[in-house]
Amino acid sequence: MAKNVSEQLLEILLGVGVKHVYGVTGDALNFFVKAIEERDDVEWIGMKHEGNASYAAFGQSQTSKVIGVCAGTVGPGALHLINGLYNAKKERTPIIAITGQVPQEQQGTNFFQEVDLKKVFDDVCDYQAIIKSPKQAPMVMQRAVKIALANNAVCRIELPANVAEMDAENEEFLHAIQKYTSSLIPQEEAVIKSAQLLNEAKTVGILGGDGCRGNKNAVLKLANKLKAPITHSLRASDIFDHETENVVGLTGLIGNPSGYNAVMKCDLLLMLGTDFPYINFLPHKTKTIQVDIRQENIGNRTAVDLGVWSDISSFLDLLFPKIEEKENSEFLDKLLSSFKGWKENMEQEASTENEKLPLQPQIFAGLINKHASNNAIFTVETGTSAIWAAHHISFHSQRRLIGSFNHGSMAVGLPAAIGSQFANPDKEVWCLSGDGAFNMAMQDFITAVKYKLPLKVIIFNNSELSFVKLEMEQVGLAPSLKALKEDNVNFAEYAKLCGGDGVRIEQVADIEDAILQAKNSNKAFIIDAVVSSGALSLPP
Repeated sequence: MAKNVSEQLLEILLGVGVKHVYGVTGDALNFFVKAIEERDDVEWIGMKHEGNASYAAFGQSQTSKVIGVCAGTVGPGALHLINGLYNAKKERTPIIAITGQVPQEQQGTNFFQEVDLKKVFDDVCDYQAIIKSPKQAPMVMQRAVKIALANNAVCRIELPANVAEMDAENEEFLHAIQKYTSSLIPQEEAVIKSAQLLNEAKTVGILGGDGCRGNKNAVLKLANKLKAPITHSLRASDIFDHETENVVGLTGLIGNPSGYNAVMKCDLLLMLGTDFPYINFLPHKTKTIQVDIRQENIGNRTAVDLGVWSDISSFLDLLFPKIEEKENSEFLDKLLSSFKGWKENMEQEASTENEKLPLQPQIFAGLINKHASNNAIFTVETGTSAIWAAHHISFHSQRRLIGSFNHGSMAVGLPAAIGSQFANPDKEVWCLSGDGAFNMAMQDFITAVKYKLPLKVIIFNNSELSFVKLEMEQVGLAPSLKALKEDNVNFAEYAKLCGGDGVRIEQVADIEDAILQAKNSNKAFIIDAVVSSGALSLPP
């Protein structure tokens, strides 16, 4: 039985499978950290920055079935968590943020480090457990965990410094917490109408999102019957990979012609489990069916002719028997041929025969694709590194891809890789980062070394914020070179200084050996890839 409130909180977290807590400790968290250190079945992961702790918790949860936990003490430490928590919110990832608070008798007096955390976290959290007494603590702490699991959401538990050490009470309220699952069955009329529209359409395009996770085969079965091409969101790249039949790639700014045309030129668009945000890359006069488990997503980006409130599995099970097999595959065949040609172009861009300097970043991505294991986890930054990954890496087999796809924050790659590696110690974890993003989070490479995590980090080092440069050019501005410039250290030497390993690559002949060296290293490893800032990453 728990002796104090901090130990009681830890018992609740252990009950839902938590094995790691990421954070930076301090006065209000010290009793909680002490409770962790007295056990062998959970570990406090001391990060160098709380912002990286929240991203690490996100990486852990995204690549496992366990809720992520991060912690920061009182006002300043708690505030540092906020950006990673917003990322978790927008990626629908269950996270518990534990924050300290000043002693209750000092609250409301503008005490040292006091912040009204309830106001600050209102937008990011589905629920906040503000602990006011040991009697109340078990009820609200369990409620926070339940809501995070049920809604795939962020919840916060506030632990005032004086309450953290108080004797635990109401232990009889503690009970096993689990994540319940259920099917959301669509109305029969909606399924019948969907089948009617799909059967009447001459050509059908499918736009699949992360809501299709776990239903890949069912989507492919339907696509084959409809002779329909499958375009996917970036987040769904590890569901509908480059080698999967009927897949024709991405649409949007980082997409390809076949993915774009499949969406824009079909007679009927079937949107499955996606809230694809880029309205300029969606048709607005094409007949559209949108299926989603969240009602608020239906018709959110484009007007739909039919909305279906359902999980994807239930909808496809009921729909498939009502679909008439189409005979004409001309639309699909043309797009598959286009996608094949695009992939061949990507292979040429990534060819090691391209020896011009500075090096082309595509070569590194292409060779990582060649050598990474079939169950590797990839974390990508928000920037050109995501483009090289999407264009040159096929997330086939059991590969996973995670990043800040909805929040769009920099500095997610390294800390998310740390959390992913803790959650999956037997898997390869590759972080693809730009130099600007790595500079934001690089202090926690020391953490990867400390905990002996064999991360493989490739830094596309072009000494500038390339994606921001593209954004400037896109709106007709001459790039502001002073603001975009990155003055970098030698990242390979930095890796060694931290106790890890690394190589700096400036010649094409050295790239493949560097990737194999990283793959086989049992240390945290950096490839400092000195690359061209002029590589064309978006269509002209």
